[in-house]
Amino acid sequence: MENVTEEPAVKYNHFSPEEYLAMEREATEKHEYYQGEIFAMSGASINHSKIATRITGELISRLRGKPCQPYNNDLRIHIPKNTLYTYPDISIICGEPQTTDSSLDTVTNPSVIIEILSKSTANYDLGQKFSLYREIVSLKEYIIIDSESIFVQKNIRNSDNSWLVTYHDSIEVFFVIDTVHLNISLQDIYEGISFK
Repeated sequence: MENVTEEPAVKYNHFSPEEYLAMEREATEKHEYYQGEIFAMSGASINHSKIATRITGELISRLRGKPCQPYNNDLRIHIPKNTLYTYPDISIICGEPQTTDSSLDTVTNPSVIIEILSKSTANYDLGQKFSLYREIVSLKEYIIIDSESIFVQKNIRNSDNSWLVTYHDSIEVFFVIDTVHLNISLQDIYEGISFK
């Protein structure tokens, strides 16, 4: 059976953020939290994992020693404006991470978030999750990379707080992560990836 990432499924209802964090720090699996509800998160497909690993590796190599640093999906992000606690596939934080408490495991100031889409998470990542992410004051770019086809959507925040969206769907092109001035080749992302 294929291992697929799915939209979070509600696991518990009506908990405070403090109760969520206490449980999450003891849990062996990851959960999102939003407005009192806790959502179990499932695993990722092979394509999803390959793409996330390639991009993270590329970012680690090219940002070494620079003020912006990449983090994988083990780092929890919190958005105080809307209560969301979540684990983006990849985040980039410029400057010192701003943590929520002395546990140093939850941050509030990503500059770039990258999510890898699968069939079951596409609507959530493109819709409601992007809407929630837009409330992160420090967020400058939200990049979505499909694991089911060659497709990258880059959303960049303008100075007037509007968002400019660009799409890339050709293996021959690259996109730029403007915040860290890096070109990422779609050929490098999708090399050896097979689509059904």
